[in-house]
Amino acid sequence: MSRSFRLALAQINPTVGDIQGNTAKILGYMNQARNVGADLVAFPELSVTGYPPEDLLFKPTFLRDNVEAMQKIVTASRGIAVVVGYVQMEPDIANAAAVGCDGHLVDSYRKMYLPNYGVFDEDRYFRRGDTCPVYIVNGVRVGVNICEDIWYPVGPIAVQREAGAEVIVNINASPFHAGKRAYREKMIATRAADNELFVAYLNTVGGQDELVFDGASLVYDMTGELVTRGPAFQEALVVIDLDVEGVFRARLRDPRPRKENPAILRAIGSSKVVGVTSFQPGERRNIGGQRPARCLEDVEEVYQALVLGTRDYVRKSGFSKVLLGLSGGIDSALTAAIARDALGPENVVGVTMPSRYSSPGSIGDSKELAEKLGIQMWTVPIEPAHVAFAEMLAPTFKETAPNVAEENVQSRIRGNVLMTISNKFGWLVLTTGNKSEMAMGYATLYGDMVGGFAVIKDVPKTLVYQLARWRNAHGDPHPVIPQASIEKPPSAELKPNQLDQDTLPPYDVLDQVVKAYVEEDWGYQEMVDKGFDPQVVRQVMSTVDRNEYKRRQAPPGVKITPRAFGKDRRLPIVNKYRQF
Repeated sequence: MSRSFRLALAQINPTVGDIQGNTAKILGYMNQARNVGADLVAFPELSVTGYPPEDLLFKPTFLRDNVEAMQKIVTASRGIAVVVGYVQMEPDIANAAAVGCDGHLVDSYRKMYLPNYGVFDEDRYFRRGDTCPVYIVNGVRVGVNICEDIWYPVGPIAVQREAGAEVIVNINASPFHAGKRAYREKMIATRAADNELFVAYLNTVGGQDELVFDGASLVYDMTGELVTRGPAFQEALVVIDLDVEGVFRARLRDPRPRKENPAILRAIGSSKVVGVTSFQPGERRNIGGQRPARCLEDVEEVYQALVLGTRDYVRKSGFSKVLLGLSGGIDSALTAAIARDALGPENVVGVTMPSRYSSPGSIGDSKELAEKLGIQMWTVPIEPAHVAFAEMLAPTFKETAPNVAEENVQSRIRGNVLMTISNKFGWLVLTTGNKSEMAMGYATLYGDMVGGFAVIKDVPKTLVYQLARWRNAHGDPHPVIPQASIEKPPSAELKPNQLDQDTLPPYDVLDQVVKAYVEEDWGYQEMVDKGFDPQVVRQVMSTVDRNEYKRRQAPPGVKITPRAFGKDRRLPIVNKYRQF
C-alpha cells in the first residue's frame, strides 16, 4: 500500500514573551491540524517564546515558564505528532524543537548551526546541538532541524538523509528583506533535489521590533519542484499530503549517495532513529495540498512588510492609536497610508503644523490626503511658539548670522507638539524619515526624529516613490496619495525656497551610493572605479559616518533591506577611520 504522509505547517504570529498567549495559539492550531487528520503538525522556531527573545533568555523564570508551556503543548498532542520550537534548559540552554506525540515528549532536537551575523546573535545565548535525529511518524522517516541548519549544503539534512529521512521539517524564524524570497526558494529546492526527499520549510509570521517575518512557508518534492507555498505576511495552516513512496523510487535510481564518504557526515553530527508512531494503513481520502499562494511583486511585498511591521509593533506594544505629522510631502503621505492600512482609519490622527514657510499647497495636500485616507486631521499652527523661541534666543544669538540652528527650531517645536499630544492621549507617534535622510543625517534630532516608531526608516527615497505609486494603484480606497505630493520637489520648508537637493545629491544618485557604502561595504576607491562621482562619494561617506550618533537615538523601524541601520550595522559612534 502506498504511504501517504499528511503534514500540517502552522505559520503563526507569536509575540515575544507572551508565553501564555503563544501557547493558546499553538493549542488552537494543533486542534485544527488534528481535525483535518494530520499525522504531524509543526510550529515555528521558538514559537513558545517568540523570536528573538534576546536577553529574556537570561531570566531563569522565563526559561522555566517556557518549558512548562512546551510540556502543556506536548500533553495535548493526543492522536497527533507535534514539533514545536522552545528553549531547552538542560544541560545548557539550546534553541530546540520538541517532538511530542499522544501526550508524551519523545525527544528534543537542538539547533546545530547558530547564526551570529546581521540581526542574529544566537552564539550569545545557546549551545549548539550535535545530533541529527530522524523520527518515524506513521511509518514515515521525518528529519527535524531548525532554520540555519538547512542553509548548509552538507549539514544536518545530509546526515538525516543518510539515516533514511524521507521528509525534512525545517522550522524557522527567518526575517524578511526585499529579494530574499527568491533566493530562499531556490535554496530549498536545491536541498530537496540534492537529497531526494521532501523539504517542508515552515516560517513564522509577524513583526517584532525592527524585524518582520513573512511566513510564505514552502514544501518542495524530491525533484526540486514546488508542491505548495503558504501565504505571505499572514497566519495560515498549510496542510498537504505527501506521497513518500516517490522518495524511495527516486533513490533506487540514483547511485550518488552510496559513494559519499561517511566520515564527512560523522564530522557534522551523529544520527539516531526514534520511533514515534508505526504505520497505520487505512482508508483516508487524499486531500492533496493547498494551491501555492501567489508570489507578491517586489514593491507589493515591501509594502505588506511595512504594514505588518507597523501593525504588530503598535498593537503588541499595547497602543490603540497613532499620530504623525503631515507636511504635504511624500514621506508623511506614505507613512500615513501605511498606518491607515495597518490600523484602520479610525486609529490614525494626522497633525499639520504650518509655519511661516509652509506653502499653501503643502497644507492643501495634507488635507486632501487625510480626506482620501479617511483619517482625522488636526491643525496646530506653530507660529506663536516660533516667535517665542526667536525672542528667547535673540540675546544669546545676537551678532551671529542665522543658520541651520534657527531653521531646526521649527522642527523641534513640531516634535514637541506631537509628543505632547501623545502624552495627553496615550497615542504612539510615528516618525516619517526615510533611509536616505537617516543615512545623511538630514533630520533634526529632537525634532522630526522624535517618536516611538519609524515606519520607513529603512526605505530609500527612490523606493518611497515606488511604494506611493503602488499604493495609489492598489488597495481600498485608491488612489490616496495626492499627485502633487509625488510630483513636487522634496522640501523641508524650514526657510524660503528650500529644496532637499540644495543640500543632498539627487536621490537617484544618493541611494545608489548609500546602498554601496552602507549595505555592501564598498570602499571609496571601489566606488570611484565603478563610475561614481568622487565628490559625491566623499560627501556621502563622510556624512554617513558623522551622523552615526543621530541614528543611535532614532526609534526602531521596519527592516526591509538586506542591511538596515541598527542591529544589522554596528559601527562605533566615536570612529576616526577615514578612506580619503
